[in-house]
Amino acid sequence: MRRAGAFIITALAAWGAVAVGLAGAGCSARERAGGATLTVGSKGFTESVILGEMATMVARAGGVPAEHRREIGGTRVLWDALLRGDIDSYPEYTGTLRKEIFAGRALADTAELQAALDEAGVRLGPSLGFDNGYVLGLREETAARLGIATISDLRTHPELAFGFSNEFMDRGDGWPALRDAYALPQRDVRGLDHDLAYRGLNEGSIQVIDLYATDAEIRYYQLRTLVDDRHHFEAYVAHLIRRVDLEARLPAAVAAVDRLAGRLTAGTMTELNARAKLKRVPETRVAADFLANTLGIHAATAVEGRAARIWRHTREHLFLVLVSLGLAIVVALPLGIAAARLPRAGQLLLGFVGVLQTIPSLALLVFMIPLLGIGTPPALLALFLYGLLPIVRNTATGLRAVPAELCDAARALGLPERAILRLVELPMASPAILAGIKTSAVINVGTATLGGIIGAGGYGQPIITGIRLDDVGRILEGAIPAAVLALLVQGLFDLVERVVVPRGLRL
Repeated sequence: MRRAGAFIITALAAWGAVAVGLAGAGCSARERAGGATLTVGSKGFTESVILGEMATMVARAGGVPAEHRREIGGTRVLWDALLRGDIDSYPEYTGTLRKEIFAGRALADTAELQAALDEAGVRLGPSLGFDNGYVLGLREETAARLGIATISDLRTHPELAFGFSNEFMDRGDGWPALRDAYALPQRDVRGLDHDLAYRGLNEGSIQVIDLYATDAEIRYYQLRTLVDDRHHFEAYVAHLIRRVDLEARLPAAVAAVDRLAGRLTAGTMTELNARAKLKRVPETRVAADFLANTLGIHAATAVEGRAARIWRHTREHLFLVLVSLGLAIVVALPLGIAAARLPRAGQLLLGFVGVLQTIPSLALLVFMIPLLGIGTPPALLALFLYGLLPIVRNTATGLRAVPAELCDAARALGLPERAILRLVELPMASPAILAGIKTSAVINVGTATLGGIIGAGGYGQPIITGIRLDDVGRILEGAIPAAVLALLVQGLFDLVERVVVPRGLRL
């Protein structure tokens, strides 16, 4: 039994040490890559991804190393990443800057907007050439039947259910301001993912949604866009905003990306969106074809196959799970021992890690961004925090369950307290400790899928992309492997328990 317990503790400590090394090596590699590479970000909708691909390809054609960090959350996530220097540039719209980023400041024109951006160390790049403002829409047959042509007409139909994107529900020019501007009486108003809103509209569970003017689905679903007769929505001219220091650090990148200025019309952007969303052409190919036809730039567009994608996401997911779990083991085992030894302090400790477990995982990931930026570091920290409670609690419970007579007998033989812990208590508590680690591992496998929202990769990335493209196959690329990995992890720990824990001590 002593050999089994010692093997478990040694193996877990070694795992934790390797996890610390992997985490440090991963962060160091990213830091070394910074500076000489243009990093372009994009939001979690198709148009932003296409524009991000264009900027990346143009920069590479200009001889500048560039990478594209795709589908990284919403406006605030990208803006904070830009200010931190995690990315150098991303596609943004003037209306979003005025109403969301600088909400509460009356910025009358482009000059005042640029002055506000200067204070933040950001430059408003040249206009890409099109306006993609907000509009409200509903199915043409519904609009014709009810005689709705303008937003004001909605006042006479309080029974209609509205479904708006989550960002629109809270932004400065979103639902609260729109409701007040038009005195709209509707109370059945739901926040949901923008791409899922089209499904709800098509199925009839909602009747009115917010749209982007260049959405390909407007024509596909035969929607009527309502006239903004009180001119609530302002212009949303597309720009590639960038950090001010980029002009000194990578002037060739700025010159290359500025070649996109004025190259896109609203109609062209709508067609590009339609190719990606409706015809399922990869955004990389859509962007490359446009650049070839418009600027004569022929970019390499090797499309990753499904097997290669799944393998890449598997490696990313395993890294997130193994490193975060290893770090949690290193920290949680001593905390669990302390909780067992110090009852009063242990209750406070268990309460603290319990509170961490109650924080919604998506919120915790976003909270980490101001501290650690986007990508792998905030995902690792969030997963580490979620992994603490099961291990701390089970370690403390297992140690408290060790019969006092065994410890007294060990003391009578002259063993010091540390030896008693190592040779008696931990081996006796090992089944409970392993059960806690197994629970933590399974939780981390599922929670790690949310890392895709902040650019950490893993199985969450194909799920997010699949939702955006309404592609069930892409969603399953992430969902099925995640479920299989959770089962494998559980089976692996069951096997470890059978090998190293004596039969009489197995739970």
